[in-house]
Order: sequence, then C-alpha cells, then structure tokens
Amino acid sequence: MNYGINIWGNDNYIIEDGKLKLNTLSKPALVDIVKDIREKGHTGPLLFRFPHLIKKQINLVYNYFGRAIKEFEYKGKFQALYPLKVNQFPNFVKNIVELGKEYNYGLEAGSKAELLLAMSYNNPKAPITVNGFKDKEMIALGFIASEMGYNITLTIEGLNELKTIIETSKKRFGCVPNIGLRVRLHSVGAGAWAKSGGINSKFGLTSTELISAVKLLEENSLIEKFSMIHFHIGSQITEIPPVKKALREAGNIYAELKKLGAVNLSSINLGGGLAIEYSAHENMLFRNYTLSEYTNDVVYLLKEIALKKDVSEPDIFIESGRYIAAHHAVLVAPVLELFSGEYSQIKLIKKDNPPLIQELYDLYSTINKNNALEFLHDSIDHMESLLTLFDLGYIDLQDRSNTEVLVNLIIKKAVILLKDKHYKELISIQERVQERYLVNFSIFQSMPDFWGLNQHFPIMPLDKLDEKPTRAASIWDITCDSDGEIGFNPKNPLFLHDVYLSRDDYFLGFFLVGAYQEVLGMKHNLFTHPTEVTINITKTGYDIENLIEAQSICDIFEDLDYNIDEIKNNLKSKIQNSKLIDIDTKKHIIKEVDILLNDNGYLKNEEYR
Repeated sequence: MNYGINIWGNDNYIIEDGKLKLNTLSKPALVDIVKDIREKGHTGPLLFRFPHLIKKQINLVYNYFGRAIKEFEYKGKFQALYPLKVNQFPNFVKNIVELGKEYNYGLEAGSKAELLLAMSYNNPKAPITVNGFKDKEMIALGFIASEMGYNITLTIEGLNELKTIIETSKKRFGCVPNIGLRVRLHSVGAGAWAKSGGINSKFGLTSTELISAVKLLEENSLIEKFSMIHFHIGSQITEIPPVKKALREAGNIYAELKKLGAVNLSSINLGGGLAIEYSAHENMLFRNYTLSEYTNDVVYLLKEIALKKDVSEPDIFIESGRYIAAHHAVLVAPVLELFSGEYSQIKLIKKDNPPLIQELYDLYSTINKNNALEFLHDSIDHMESLLTLFDLGYIDLQDRSNTEVLVNLIIKKAVILLKDKHYKELISIQERVQERYLVNFSIFQSMPDFWGLNQHFPIMPLDKLDEKPTRAASIWDITCDSDGEIGFNPKNPLFLHDVYLSRDDYFLGFFLVGAYQEVLGMKHNLFTHPTEVTINITKTGYDIENLIEAQSICDIFEDLDYNIDEIKNNLKSKIQNSKLIDIDTKKHIIKEVDILLNDNGYLKNEEYR
C-alpha cells in the first residue's frame, strides 16, 4: 500500500524495502533519520525541513512560467515572491532566500514585523511587496526600504493609505517606493477561501476608487511611481475557471488604467492561490488542474487582452506561498499506544457464561476464510444484544468485558482473512470498532487547519510498507481535548498496522504541513512547537543541521508572561511546607520539579514500554 504518494507526493518519495524514502540522491529512509535523531535524545515529535523540496518548488514555478512565456512569445517578464505569513520560522525563511537567489525570488510582507524581516533578509536585487492595511509607521518603513535600495512596492488597500504615502513623500529624502493598487474584483475563487475575492472582499479598491487614486497620483506628481495592480481571489484555489475569469477582469482593468494615464503601470500581481494536492485518494481530489495548465492560461489570457486592448503585455507577479512551502516540512510522531492492544487473547474467567458470549467464543474459534463475513455480521449482532442486556442488568461487567474482547478479536481475524477482498461492508464494520492510535503530538499545535477547517493532510507510517495494514485507524493526539482526534472516515480511509509497541517502534508521518500550520499552531494545553531539524540530502547520506529543540515548559510560561522565578519559588515553598515528606525527600522532589520545568511537555516513549 502506498498511501497515495503517487497523488500527493509530487514524486518526492518512493517506497523500497518496506520503508518510505526520499526520492533524491542517496535516497535515505525517513525512519532511519528519525532513529538517528532519537538516539541523540530527542524522543518527542519531530518536524523535518527538507531544503531540496523548497528549491524544487521554486524551480517548478519559474520553469513552467518560463516555458509558457517562450511558447506564447510573451513580452512581459515573470517574478515570484514568497508571502511571509505562510511560514515565518527562520530555518525556512533563511533557506528560501538563499535557494531563490538565482531567480531574485522576492518576499511579500503583510505587517510591520514581516516587512522588517524582509528588509533584513531579502536578496538586494529581489523585489518586496507590502500588502495589508498600513499606518504611517508601516508606510515610513516602506520608504526606508526604498532608501536602502530595495525594489519595493506598497500595495494600496484604501485611498487613505495613498494620501499617507503622498504626505510621507513630501517629508522624506526623495526615494519613493513603487505604488501598487489592490483591485476589488467581482470574480471569486473556489474552495474554503473563496470569500477572499469578490466585490464584498476585505481588501481592494472599487472602480470609482481606482479612478480617484490615479487622479490623486497625477495631482501630486507621483503617477510615474504607480507600477502594479494586485488582486487575490483566495488561497488553495481548487479549480482553474475562477482564475481565468479573474484574469480577464484584472487584465481589462490594467488596460483601462494605462489609458487613463498610468504611464509606468507594467505589472499584474495575481496574489496567491496556486493549489497543491492534499488527497491520498483518487475519488477525493482537492485540485483539478496542473501547474502547466495554470501557467499557460495566465500567460495566454494576459497576452490576448493586451493585444486586444493595444497595450504592453504586463510583467506577471505571483505570491503563492502554499505551493512553495507545504511540501518541505514533514511532522513525524511516534505511536505511544493502541487502545485495543490488550485484546490479544481471550480467557473466559467465569465457569458459566451467557449463551451469547459462548456463541461469540465459538465464532472466534471456528472463523475461517469462507465464513468470515457471515461471522463478522453475527458477532456485531451479538455485541448489540449483549450491551442491551448489560444496560438492563442481566449480565455483569465481566460479561461485558468478554463481549468487547471477543468482538474485537473476531474483527481482527476477519480483516486478516478477507484482506484480499474489497468489501465496502468490511470498511463500514471497521468504522464501528476501529483501532485507536495514541500519537505523541498535538493537532492544535502542529495541524491547526485540520481542527479549524477540516483540512486533511496525508498520513502514513514510515516503515512496514511491505506489509498490508489491516486496522481501520483513528488517531488521537495527547491533548485533553476531544477535538484532538483524526477519526476514521470510510470515504477517505486510513489503515495502519497491527503493531506490538512493547517490541517495535511505529512512527507516523504527517505530510504537507509546511504552509500555515506552524505559524497558526496554538499552545493548547501548553504544548510547544516540536523539535525541528533541517535535513540536507547528499550523494552518500544526509546531514542533520540547525536542530532546534522544542521549547521547555519554562519557556512557554515566559511566553505567557508568567514570572518564572515566582512559579519556582511557589513550588519550592509548597514542597518544603509539606508535612507528608522528610527533608531529604523534599530536596529530591525539588530537583525533580526543576528538571521537569526545563524539559518540554511531550510524552516520553519509555513510559509506554
């Protein structure tokens, strides 16, 4: 079973010798990298960053736009920028700046903090765009970036921002940043973020405001600084028709603004939205177009409009962050427990058992390939009857326990016996008695979009891939919240292996988590960002770089503005005042608490051995 890597994997992974391997250079197995790092003492969840996957996505975008420009003899240029809001962690941002240097790959900022990051790390010749609402300070920062020599464009979200730019230009030193106008399109995207576009969207200027903006720029001798229009119709756009509709609308706005006197208007910024495929199943695809189709449509449509309107073909800018960032990060977490792990054998303790339980035992003892499906149905029926008898007080707790164990064992046997069959009925039954895998991570910290938006991420074990998985899997995280669960979905099923954790480690990989998940992650239950590590693949193996341990509990307390000394003193005082323990024991406990405060809050696997 390949868990859909042919669908979502982007040719980044292969399965060999039962292990998931990176499909580049020495092709190391992820499970071997995990074990290597765990031997160094890092036993909690791990976040891997793979720079070669960042580079691959940048190359793909530039190469496909380059092909389309050449094919259609397009006269404009192509330029991409990375929106910092997608992932601002330094081990990613520094990598993306370095890896994008040959293309002058730029950065997009949406806040003062992000703009300062861009000004600090951006390549000197690479562009910067600034989106979002701006005050005088943020606009002043844009001027400072221009004065530093950056090719920066401030995208105007409202006329008041433009007026502030005009006022600021009169007070500073002559280096005025480029000016972009965000246009409010009627066109909308498709998918969960469709509301980002449309006439009622949060950002952008109406047609009337666009005309007013051009007049303001002319009246204040800044029309030559107006170089770009910008639009955005949503993140993770699942279909291509909305993109084409928006392009036609934006292309015509571009042409009309040129005719209104925008002499240096030369660029259209499409914003983000270029989708990736998250699905592991052919029948539930998230995206219905290819990168080739996207780039060809963009270039062809803008050329067609420019020719029709008799204006120059615009330079094309995009700010697609998800497409660049998502693939590069993989979360790996160990399974701590299988909650039906104790159902390994049955021993009927009572001498006299209720007839239905004896029948269940007979079903378990005599099940075979020919009668497996029939016995499955019978066992489920018996379980329902026995649970009803328990509710009515006719059987006791030991009988109920025997019922649960026997039915679970029958299902296990039946699944193995019928593993070569594709019974929809079997999946439905497994949904009722699924295996619950307790995994050492927090959904709220590491995959908040699953909790908040029901965004599914590819999940698969890192090894045992030469064995058929037989357990319908429900994944539980270690938080105390009932929402911290990825339940079994028969329409999008996940099957995992029946493993003996007392003997073997079992690691799950959660893929495509490099976009938004880290920056949106919550300190729910005060769990922290996992230990992260950059892995550079070489011809002979791999190098482990920039390992950053998960924050300690003390660090988290400090983030929440607790006084750490106060917490330590309170704990020490209460231990010392305890009348239940002697002085030497108190000293020992104080040391124990200090060690725990300086460790992270994830669980230690040794406790489950």
